[in-house]
Amino acid sequence: MTRLHIDWTACDGRGLCTELLEEILVEDDWGFPVARDGQAEPVVPPSLADAAKRAVDRCPLLALRLVQR
Repeated sequence: MTRLHIDWTACDGRGLCTELLEEILVEDDWGFPVARDGQAEPVVPPSLADAAKRAVDRCPLLALRLVQR
């Protein structure tokens, strides 16, 4: 199962990932990405794998990572 790891210590809340992966992420009150379902590492369904890879690749601070759990 693929999950999206968010390194909140590296993130500065630009919001690009929430735009690219709006099915999984939303912005909190300060602009940081959080999972829509409340999980710390949200599951990435196979249908969103390409969008998740795009969000990881475009994160300017390398705060996103796909992990296999």
